[in-house]
Amino acid sequence: MKTIAMILFVAMYLLMIILPAKRRPFIACGTAVLFLIIGILPLGELSGVIDWNILMMIFGTVVIVDYFIQSKMPNLIADHILNLAPNVMWVTIFMSLFAGCISAFIDNVATVYMIAPVGLAICKKMKISPVPMIISIAVSSNLQGAATLVGDTTSIMLADAAGMDFNDFFWFEGKPGVFFAVELGALATIPIMMFLFRREKQPVSSDERQDVQDYVPTIAMVGHIVFLIAASFIPDKPEVTNGVICMVWGIICIVWEYLKTKDHETLVENLKNVDYATIFLLAGLFAVIGGITKQGIITDLADFIVKAGGSNYFLLYTIVVWGSVLISAFVDNIPYVATMLPVLASVTAVMGVNPCLLYYGLLIGATLGGNITPIGASANIAGVGLLRKEGYEVSFPEFMKIGVPFALAAVTAGYVFIWLIWA
Repeated sequence: MKTIAMILFVAMYLLMIILPAKRRPFIACGTAVLFLIIGILPLGELSGVIDWNILMMIFGTVVIVDYFIQSKMPNLIADHILNLAPNVMWVTIFMSLFAGCISAFIDNVATVYMIAPVGLAICKKMKISPVPMIISIAVSSNLQGAATLVGDTTSIMLADAAGMDFNDFFWFEGKPGVFFAVELGALATIPIMMFLFRREKQPVSSDERQDVQDYVPTIAMVGHIVFLIAASFIPDKPEVTNGVICMVWGIICIVWEYLKTKDHETLVENLKNVDYATIFLLAGLFAVIGGITKQGIITDLADFIVKAGGSNYFLLYTIVVWGSVLISAFVDNIPYVATMLPVLASVTAVMGVNPCLLYYGLLIGATLGGNITPIGASANIAGVGLLRKEGYEVSFPEFMKIGVPFALAAVTAGYVFIWLIWA
């Protein structure tokens, strides 16, 4: 059964690489159905492996974003940004870094849906392809989610394993924490983006001032961000808390618009605009990852990484970091990190060393590795989904031209920093 699961998993990714992006939801869901039919994933466990919190967040946030775009507020923000940057290259860099800063405090997917509309508005004004900018926003959001306790699920898992609180991500046991490793990685991406977008030197400016048609979607956008940040500090909250927050604010937008216009057709049209393809793609991937986790493939990968490192601490650290990068490019990092944390705790206890070095290496590698492929992280899937709605199909090679150098630069900077500080 394990062999069949692995064959189907590899086949799924190969088909996603070969076939057009619009086929990916069908491939993922089709593979998930095969997993259920064959028994790789028992039907009774399907609901448990799907991250309903993420799916609810996407649905609610997409609704908010749709009304946010219609209100023309992103256009107004775009006008101001265009007046701050000298050219297209620096606009892209500013947008990427801004998304990263926001993502350190709220979920990566929510960050993409909040920042991407502004990027799209800028690109429409400049009459250029939005693909490079949206990809940069997505990978930057995924990168800086690891900077703080509240930025990503994997950060929360690390904090639980190491007994860390919010401040410990900045300074822990008398040493700089993982926050500085992530930020150093973010800085390392600036020269990468300057090289990647070196030809985008068209001057930018905006003499227009867009009139905002409705401020309620902006209130909803800001409101759901504030609620997400506040909820992140609530201990032992239900797993679907963030999803419920996004859904409630999305419903507020729907109800407000309907009360204002009494237009049933517009309401139906807005609901049709929800990015269902991204939701089904993620649902399918959750089921497939749940299936290979059930079959012990994730555990096997974790054991292989630890055995390959042996008793050489530097070699073990190196394999943990770069092995996690490779695995997380194709496997959801949450079950992988959940499996690796207790393994690393056991290994470091036997070796008699501080586990923080390997914990931080795991977090850096597993989080940033997802930036290599367009389906390696939920933020990337969300960004590619938004581009698809705008009529831009992003292939694996097109995404990886930005994602791979971005990830390698950020991981290398974090890898060196963590070893120098924590070894």
